[in-house]
Amino acid sequence: MFENVPGLAAAKFAEYRDDLFQKIRELGYEPEGRLIQSADYGVPQLRPRFIIIGMAIADWNRFAWPIPTLDAKSVGETLVDLMGAEGWKGAKAWAKRANVIAPTLVGGSRLHGGPDLGPTRAKAQWRTLGVDGMGIANSAPPADAPKDFIPKLTLRMAARIQSFPDYWEFFGGKTAAYRQIGNAFPPKVAQAFGLAIRAALKGEKPVTWDSADQMRLLEKPKAYKHKRMKAAK
Repeated sequence: MFENVPGLAAAKFAEYRDDLFQKIRELGYEPEGRLIQSADYGVPQLRPRFIIIGMAIADWNRFAWPIPTLDAKSVGETLVDLMGAEGWKGAKAWAKRANVIAPTLVGGSRLHGGPDLGPTRAKAQWRTLGVDGMGIANSAPPADAPKDFIPKLTLRMAARIQSFPDYWEFFGGKTAAYRQIGNAFPPKVAQAFGLAIRAALKGEKPVTWDSADQMRLLEKPKAYKHKRMKAAK
């Protein structure tokens, strides 16, 4: 499975796609590509992606593209508890304003520089939700913040927008951590497609991502001892 920006499906990239598909066929797989919306799989942001899957013909006969089955929560529903974590009294009012699906989370890449919510257009979209896109906050709004305060997202808030569980750890400084978050393929979407691919390879009936027989990606792992790598200075 490959995933990329939706622009890869545009006509101007037809020659590139044909070349890529030919290379996949030479490896013994038959490829197919489709545009999907991450919000259709429970992710609280639009985040359209172009998905390419390559399989042997026999496996394609058993494969079914994941059917969108979940209604994504709004930004307000997703983040209201985090916004109010420090006692900010404006959190609930903010959540009502942010009662829509988030725009695509961008920024964090080396191209876009430091940790913020992307170029001017993206920041303007976040502003309509009551979010200051000029940077990433270290913490939620304080208790004494005005009720009409325009908050920034924290790393954990951005991770929730991407559908990462709250226990998921990110390493390094703020910029490094935000690059891990902002450039990620949403785990809920990855899970949906992983389940569909697994079902085809094992000859099982197609399943939805929230089936009882699912990969354990989004379940909190059992505690175990491990050595952590120190973040590079």
